[in-house]
Parts: sequence; C-alpha cells; structure tokens
Amino acid sequence: MTGHYPNTRLRRTRAHGWSRALHRETVLTPADLIWPLFVTSGEGVEEPITTLPGVSRWSVDGIVARAKEAVDLGIPVVALFPNTPRELRSDDGAEAHNPDNLMCRAIRAIKDACGNDIGVLTDVALDPYTSHGQDGLVDETGYVVNDETVAVLVDQAVNQANAGADIIAPSDMMDGRIHAIRRALEMNAHPNVQIMSYAAKYASAFYGPFRDAVGSGGLLKGDKKAYQMDPANADEALREVALDIAEGADSVMVKPGLAYLDIVYRVKQRFDVPVFAYQVSGEYAMIEAAQAAGIGDRDALVLEKLIAFKRAGASGVLTYHAAHVARLLNG
Repeated sequence: MTGHYPNTRLRRTRAHGWSRALHRETVLTPADLIWPLFVTSGEGVEEPITTLPGVSRWSVDGIVARAKEAVDLGIPVVALFPNTPRELRSDDGAEAHNPDNLMCRAIRAIKDACGNDIGVLTDVALDPYTSHGQDGLVDETGYVVNDETVAVLVDQAVNQANAGADIIAPSDMMDGRIHAIRRALEMNAHPNVQIMSYAAKYASAFYGPFRDAVGSGGLLKGDKKAYQMDPANADEALREVALDIAEGADSVMVKPGLAYLDIVYRVKQRFDVPVFAYQVSGEYAMIEAAQAAGIGDRDALVLEKLIAFKRAGASGVLTYHAAHVARLLNG
C-alpha cells in the first residue's frame, strides 16, 4: 500500500540527522568487518605495497600489533595472507605444509598475544607457495588438477588448524574440497574450527594488487579461468554455494564484492547461512586513486560501498579499509 501526497511526504523522516538515524534500515558497525593482513619474513619489517596505497606487508611482530589494534577497534577477525619468500616456493607448494611457515608463525603469535579476543581466518590455496602462481598442482599441460590438489589443501588446512586458526577459508575453487577439509578437521580433533568457503569466486580483473601483495603476480603462468567462475554466470554461483553448504561450510563468501552484489543478494535470499563479501584489492585501489585525484572523498566512498554490501545481505565484509572504517564508526 502506498500513500498519497501531501498526506505522505517521504522527506519528513529525512529532515534531521536524528530522524535519519532512527529510520535507517541498514547499520554498519566494526563488528561487520574482517581485516585482511599480509605477512612477510623478518622482524620489525613493514613493506608498503605500491599498488595498494596505505597497505603494507608486516613481519610477524607487526602482524601481532595489527591484531591488538583490531581488538581495540572492535574488529572481530583478521584474515592472514603470506608473502612466501621465492626460495621457499616450489611447483608442489610444499611450504604450505610446513608447521613453521609464515602463516603458522603468525597464527600462533596472534593467539599467544590475544587469545580468543580475536578470530584468525586463514587462506587455504597454494598460490602463495607455488613457483607458478596457480592455486593448485599443475600437470604437464599446465592444467590445474583437481583431486590431487584437494589432497594437498587438506594437509594445508589441518596444518593451519593445528597452529590455532579459528576459520579456514579455502579460496582455491577446487571441486569437493570443503567436504574433504571438513572431514579432516573432524578426524584431527578440530570440530569447532569453522570453514568460510570462497564459494562464488570469480575470475576477476580486480585481483591484480593482491597478487602483488602475496608475490604471486609476477610468477603466474596462464590464468585461473579453468577453476574460478566465469563473470557472466549467476545461476552457477548458487550451485557452487549449495554444494559447499552440503559439504560442511559454516559460511560462504562472494568474491569480488561490489561487481557481484546481485550474487550476494541471491545467495542470501536462497540460503539460510551467513554470507560474506570481499571488497578486493582492485576495489580498494580505485577508492584510493579517486581520493588521490581529488575526484572523490575516501570516507564517503568507503562507507557507501560497505553499506551496499550490508544492504545486499552480507553478514560482514573483508576490506583493507577495516581499521580506517572502524575508527570512523567509533567516532
């Protein structure tokens, strides 16, 4: 039912700030944010990432400081991504299984410093560990093989869980990996470790700065279109999500976020599970470029985009702006 002017004036509730706050349908808080962080080797190291202005790689001690900062800001989860030294990368990504690799050292250090005051989400995929930059094992033709890769991902996930990871986030897009990882977590005494599946991850042009951040960009041979989703497909995303839920995912992710708000909305409408969106590196870099060029206000752009994710149905958002946004929201 709709009213008629002048009995109904929709501008009445917009006239004052207190009224706009009272009638606001979508609310963004620091608890809606996940902060992606990049881990590098060394001690006391901060390496600014040129393609991600304002974002750095941090050595483990710096990562711990960022985790403490997240706790103070009310950010509930940090997401870790390692920049593995080139000499430790190999065709089979064996460093992913090393219990003393960068990822595992960072997990243990955060948990030692912060305990359960913050959650630690860890990426499961081989691209930070392979010499060819692909997310899985590659056969002689250059094709990323599925089942052999899944077996390696299972070992990687258990390795991270053993180090103290709270949420395992497989980003590889191999078929069947959620079931295999869930079963392995149960068999290895990790029944409460969550799985946040990158269920609908697209072969996007927005990932470039991220690949620079983890050191795989210059190594990547070929593309990832044989396992990441075609940007033209939407119904297929629902099939991917349905499979991952059936296999044991506790939550699902749509990546990238902004260009796929329709997917976030459809997943939320169809499935009764938490849905997360990733505001990816290319999206972040565009906001920073707009700010630098004087054609957009960073704060307004970031808040509007994050509200869009929440309005579409996202339970939370992974964003490199997390700390900045939390400060804004905390006043």
